[in-house]
Amino acid sequence: MGGRENKTQADAAQILIPPEQRALFCEVLDSFENEHRYYAVAGAFALQRHTGIFRSTKDLDIFLTPEAATSALANLKNEGFHCEICDPVWLAKVHRDGYFVDLITGMSNGVITVDQSWIERALPATVFGVATRVLAAEELLASKLFVTRRERFDGADIAHVIFATRGKLDWNRVLELAGDHWELVLWNLILFRYVYPGQKDYVSESLWRELLGRLSEQERAPAKSAIFRGSLVDDNMFAIDVEEWGLENILLDYQRRRTKIA
Repeated sequence: MGGRENKTQADAAQILIPPEQRALFCEVLDSFENEHRYYAVAGAFALQRHTGIFRSTKDLDIFLTPEAATSALANLKNEGFHCEICDPVWLAKVHRDGYFVDLITGMSNGVITVDQSWIERALPATVFGVATRVLAAEELLASKLFVTRRERFDGADIAHVIFATRGKLDWNRVLELAGDHWELVLWNLILFRYVYPGQKDYVSESLWRELLGRLSEQERAPAKSAIFRGSLVDDNMFAIDVEEWGLENILLDYQRRRTKIA
């Protein structure tokens, strides 16, 4: 997909967004730029930047650190925006007329937190005429690893990112972001291989060896004390494990450890 073609498609898609929605998005972005705030646009606009796919959306996703989110909310309130903290672990909203700007500081389960490196690695982009930045492909991919719910599954987006980039990603960075949850990276790579068998060379043999080697090592020496992690994937679908089968809800531990939006 050519860069000029993608830009033309992006511009055309953004024109379709209602004027009231555009106005809110631009005002918030302009506020962030005027304050020289460290942030990166994510969600539909980052996906478009890396794959050419555009989805109509009622919200604009902005990733920033918890500390930056607290500061941004205070400033936006002073500027007259209606703001609310929906979940202090990861989400605040700026909204008007049914449209939203989401300020996101990590994953809802508390496993992955946005830090300054996410912002430093962001790429230049233009959103509604505002010169800004979008998440790099690696951070975008990581932000979707735990979006595995029945109501919304982002595995297709991850597959599209790998396909559109021809797998030319910094996989060490992806694994660094995933940390102890690297099995989710492997899971998504297997999904990619199934969906795109003709592009299996987009995933290097060395990466397969690395991840399958980890898996093999764990199978040879399983950790008998390993804890249940289903609630990190979806606390609703795995609620029975906690509520009726008595397994530990590790989700609460992760969320308690998170820096909160204040």
